[in-house]
Amino acid sequence: MVSIGIYVLITAVALIGSGFKLAAGDGAGQLFQFASNPFIGLMIGLLATALTQSSSTTTSITVGMVAGGLPIGIAIPIMIGANIGTTMTSTLVSLGMSRDKETFRRAFGAATVHDMYNLLSVAIFLPLELVFGVLQRSSAWLTAQTSGSDGGVVATVFTAVGEVVRAITSPGSAFLTGLVSPLPAVAAGLILIVLGVLGILAVINLIGRLLKVLMVGRAQRILHAAIGRGPLSGIASGTLMTVMVQSSTTTTSLAVPLAGSGTFSLKQIYPFTIGANIGTTLTALIAAFAFTGAEAGPALQAAYVHLLYNVFCALVIFGLPLLRPLPVLGAQWLASLAVKSKVYVAAWVLGMFVIVPITLIAATVW
Repeated sequence: MVSIGIYVLITAVALIGSGFKLAAGDGAGQLFQFASNPFIGLMIGLLATALTQSSSTTTSITVGMVAGGLPIGIAIPIMIGANIGTTMTSTLVSLGMSRDKETFRRAFGAATVHDMYNLLSVAIFLPLELVFGVLQRSSAWLTAQTSGSDGGVVATVFTAVGEVVRAITSPGSAFLTGLVSPLPAVAAGLILIVLGVLGILAVINLIGRLLKVLMVGRAQRILHAAIGRGPLSGIASGTLMTVMVQSSTTTTSLAVPLAGSGTFSLKQIYPFTIGANIGTTLTALIAAFAFTGAEAGPALQAAYVHLLYNVFCALVIFGLPLLRPLPVLGAQWLASLAVKSKVYVAAWVLGMFVIVPITLIAATVW
C-alpha cells in the first residue's frame, strides 16, 4: 500500500505540473505575480501548511508548480513558509495537558520551540536569500551535479533512477491528461491541478496513517533510545523518525507528551525537532521524480531548496553557540505566558497561523 501511495503521489505531482503549464501557458510568472512579494509567498506557504497540516503536501504541490513554470524565486518563500505552518498541530496537542500548570508549561514549551526555531530560521535565511540568493544558487549547483549528462557518476545514477520511476508512473498522468485534452486549455489545466492536489492530500494522509501504524512503535523506541544521548543523536533520531512516518507533525506531536510528563527536557526535545524538519524534505525529493526533460531540473531544484534550507538552518542555528539557545529561551518565555493565561495561547495560535497570513495575503490581492 505504501508503494501504491508513492506511485499516486508522483502521478499527482505530475498532474499539477501539467495542469499549471496548461492553465498558465507562458504566463506562469504573471499568474502568481502577487506572490512575487517574498513575504506574501511566505504567508502562502504558512497558511497552506497550517490548513493541510502537512508541509509535505505544500512542498510537493510547489514542486509540481515549479515544473509547470512557476519561477523558483517565487517558490522559495513558499517552501520556507511551509516549515512554520507545520508546527500548529503540536501546539494544539499541548493543550491537552493544560489541567496541570507545570505539565502544560513543559508541553507548550516543547511544542513552541519548533515555532521559535523556524521563525529564527526565516529571520536569518529569508534576508540572505533576498540579498544573495543563497538557496537559489546552491540548489541550482546541486541540481547540475545530480542531473543531466555531464554531472558525473552521481548524476548518471540519479538520472537513471528518475527515468525508471517516470517510466512507471507517467502512463497514469498521461491518461488523465488525455481525458481532459478536448477541453479548453485553462479548464483542462485547472481540472488537472485540482485532481493533483486532491491526490496529494489523500496520499499524504494515507501514507502517514499506514506508516504510523507500521512504524510508530519502532519510531518511539528510536526516540526513547536516542533523544537523551546528546544533541547530535537527537537530530539524527528526529530525522530518521520523520523519514519513517513521513510526517514531521506526527514526530513532533509524539515528543510533546514526553516533554510534558518530564521524561525529556526542552533542551533534549529541541534538537529532535530540528531533525524532524530535515526528515520531512524526503517527500519533495520523491515528488521531483515525476518529471522528465526540461521539467526535471526545475522540479529537482525546488525539492533541493527545501532540503538545503533545513540543513543550512541546522548548521547555522544549532552550530553557532550564540544562536543555539535562542529558540529554547523564546519557547520558555512563551510557555510562561501561556501558563498565566490561555488568552496568550489563543493569540499565538490564531495570530501566527491564521490572522496574520490571511490579512497580509488579502491586503495584497485586494
